[in-house]
Amino acid sequence: MQKPDERILVVAKNKLFADVPFSGLQPLNNFDSHQNLIEQNQEFLWRSEMETDTSYKQIIPYLVFTYDNKLFVMQRRSDASESRLKNKYSLGIGGHIRQEDITGKNIFDWAQREFDEEVDYQGTYTMKPIGLINDDSNLVGQVHLGCAFLLTGDSPNISVKSELKEGTLRSIEECEALYENMETWSQIVFNYLKK
Repeated sequence: MQKPDERILVVAKNKLFADVPFSGLQPLNNFDSHQNLIEQNQEFLWRSEMETDTSYKQIIPYLVFTYDNKLFVMQRRSDASESRLKNKYSLGIGGHIRQEDITGKNIFDWAQREFDEEVDYQGTYTMKPIGLINDDSNLVGQVHLGCAFLLTGDSPNISVKSELKEGTLRSIEECEALYENMETWSQIVFNYLKK
């Protein structure tokens, strides 16, 4: 069954990148300038059109959860709605932002809403920005820009709410064994976190 179409947050690519877009993960010390850039140039356009329009980037909060030196790894199932990512492993919790989702004032608020929507977590956590993820080497990456955050929890009690995914905490070594089957963004973030 196909999901109904929805208007999602996008920014024209030429507004995001003054020059040639970077590739990989760009660490940011301060998200304020990026937040302002989004707010000044945001549009809410139909997701069905944006999935193939490379002149726009869909803004995606991308949250990586860690507890006791383990990373929370999800696997999209074969019946997941995003066909290009079926069966892939992901470190990123998050998704598209709809206009009605913007109830807070900044990217941190949007990210926290995504976390609460996607997973069931019993505990507290701290949230720290990692940076921006951009990868134009594949069709999915060409139309998305990730805002990556690291969430450090005080409890291992975390599970995925969606019936289309499953997730478990895994050691760095276990993540390395899954690396070839990870989504590109997860590979990028994992490489950064290993440093």
